Amino acid sequence: MIDHIVLVKFGETTTQEQLQEVVDRFKALRPHLTGIVDIQAGLNFSEKNKGYQVVLSVRFEDRAALEAYGPNPEHQAVAAYIREVGREDSLIVDIEI
Repeated sequence: MIDHIVLVKFGETTTQEQLQEVVDRFKALRPHLTGIVDIQAGLNFSEKNKGYQVVLSVRFEDRAALEAYGPNPEHQAVAAYIREVGREDSLIVDIEI
């Protein structure tokens, strides 16, 4: 299995409502993706967050499912919304478990 973890940092103009909408849209991806074991998303409340406000996590059955995820049109729509509401940076980690 593969864990795909994304931390996203947004600009100062991004509202709490927009951050929550990112979380909600990401969670809504589940029925549109294949090879998903689990999907989680939430707002980062850690005091050591280095400015990364949103955490997205997907557990895939295998690398093929991860590779299919990137170009998926529903995923691309969420990625476009993230950019639209002020994404400044993101960190992505993929690990085999």
